[in-house]
Amino acid sequence: MSQHIRVGILWGSLRKESINGKLAKFVGQSISKDGGIDLDVIDLADLDLPMYSEDISPMPNSVNELKDRLIACDALIVACPEYNGSITGALKNAIDWASVGRDGDPPRACFEGKVAGLLSSSPGALGGIRGMRHVRLILSQLQMLVVPAEYALGGGHEAFDEHGNMKDETKASMAIHVGHQAVRVSRALKAVD
Repeated sequence: MSQHIRVGILWGSLRKESINGKLAKFVGQSISKDGGIDLDVIDLADLDLPMYSEDISPMPNSVNELKDRLIACDALIVACPEYNGSITGALKNAIDWASVGRDGDPPRACFEGKVAGLLSSSPGALGGIRGMRHVRLILSQLQMLVVPAEYALGGGHEAFDEHGNMKDETKASMAIHVGHQAVRVSRALKAVD
């Protein structure tokens, strides 16, 4: 029987109708059909994190919630919007807060030894791939294992139907592959732990 894992679904946009949010949730729902996966859909807009500052003390409740949820995950599926060719402020702020240590948890407890799969989407043809490269670098620096598979969905504003499903089966399969690879690697790591 496959190892049971918890997968966090996260996207770096605060916009209600974010195409990256749609992409992340679509992949999460698709991989969870295989069984043995608990999903935690982490909407940064709901958390309302303050801008990171070492002067903020005690740690805000929203930050503690984010850290608790990330620590509980074995893997993350992260959809990365691209702002000016790089990572969004919302995603970078969340990563910065999550990387801060707190009583009982080392600084990288949310990331170290965990697996990440990266996705991105934009209305343009490149699908946000330039920003995804920066996210890969940051998460690798935090000692996450970022799987080689990644997917950038161009034309994301037209890619989903009214139910949140991807219209193009080939594109959907490529996006889902990223999620499956993250799950396989995460299960393999748990098996040898």
